This record gives sequence, C-alpha cells and structure tokens, in this order.
Amino acid sequence: MTQYDIAEELMNDINANWSRAGAFALAEYFEQIEMDTNEELDFDAVAIRCEFSQYESLQDWASEYGLDCIDLGVESDDDDETKEEAIRDYIEERGTLIDFNGGIIVSQF
Repeated sequence: MTQYDIAEELMNDINANWSRAGAFALAEYFEQIEMDTNEELDFDAVAIRCEFSQYESLQDWASEYGLDCIDLGVESDDDDETKEEAIRDYIEERGTLIDFNGGIIVSQF
C-alpha cells in the first residue's frame, strides 16, 4: 500500500477520528518503519485505531490522562514551554509521539 492508500483507509474508518493531516502523519510513520526495518508491515486499521490516538495538543493529551505538574516533574508556575517539554518527555519515555501540523498522535502505553 502507498502512503496515500494507508491515509485514505485510516480516514475511511468510521470508528476512528483521524484528521486528514493525522492520517497522513501515521501513514508516513509506518512507511518510515518499513524503510528502517526493510520489512513490509501488515495494514490493520482496527489495530491502529486501538494503538494510537490523536490529540490537538500535548496539553490535551495530559489533561485527558489526568497528569498534573507533580506527575510531570514540573512546577505549576513553570512556563508552557517547560510543561510541554515535560509532557513530550513523559510520552517519549513510555511510548510513541508523532508530531504533525495540527496536533499529535500518541501510542497507548
């Protein structure tokens, strides 16, 4: 499947809520894995929907998971950039973070 085919399949999954940009970011992510490993991945829209979720921002993700400054190791009066970096580190230490223009995609962990 091409990157376009994967993105189209993801967007056609009525049980998922991928934006166009998010679907293409995921397709690019999987294509990069194939290139890095030199192995073709099997496409499974249901597995992808269960494994990854899209959010508008790092703060949205942290809010949905109920993480506060203590969980992230920052002070409540730290600036937003510091808090975002702490959220990014938290995710990347535990799972996969895909940044794209319009949001983020995070793997379940």
